Amino acid sequence: MNRNKVVLTSFCILATAVVFSACRDNRSTGLEYARNMYDPIAYNPDQANKNFANGQTAQTPPKHTAPVGFVEEDVYPNTKEGYEEASVKLINSLPLTEQNLLQGQHLFNAFCAPCHGKEGDGQGHLVKLEKINGVPSFHDPEKTSSRGGLMKDLSAGKIYHTIKYGVNMMGAYGSQLSPEERWKVVLYVQQLQKAK
Repeated sequence: MNRNKVVLTSFCILATAVVFSACRDNRSTGLEYARNMYDPIAYNPDQANKNFANGQTAQTPPKHTAPVGFVEEDVYPNTKEGYEEASVKLINSLPLTEQNLLQGQHLFNAFCAPCHGKEGDGQGHLVKLEKINGVPSFHDPEKTSSRGGLMKDLSAGKIYHTIKYGVNMMGAYGSQLSPEERWKVVLYVQQLQKAK
């Protein structure tokens, strides 16, 4: 009987120790297999990084570099002369297909519609909130471009040049849209020019 009491007492002490040791650190996840698979080794892009002089992880790409597959097909400068030259010499090589128009519409809605409106009427969300004004309509027969000429008559080259470099308050989208994506937006804008 003494032996049973010793075993029972030992078991109770051991069980109590296990219960209290489990409650000691509520942040503990217990045993882990391959801990390095849970903790990322790389820095997040917005995280401070002591390895660079400016302390940023996301670095500005070196000058005259481009992402893989990002090939510029035009060499028209961001000047009035470059704009006029692009108007004459830049020609859209993409066919007018339903797929290209749908992709152009998607890109237009993502990048252009906040200002130009989904219908290209110059009544986008930001215009309605009065954050910006003076956004031209693509199909209004009286609206002129700030660079001259009616908006409904802009050539593919002029639209492409404007998407790439921006104009007035419109920012440049040359770094966000590949040349092929710009041409798809041009196809869609040309459909908006004919809308009314």
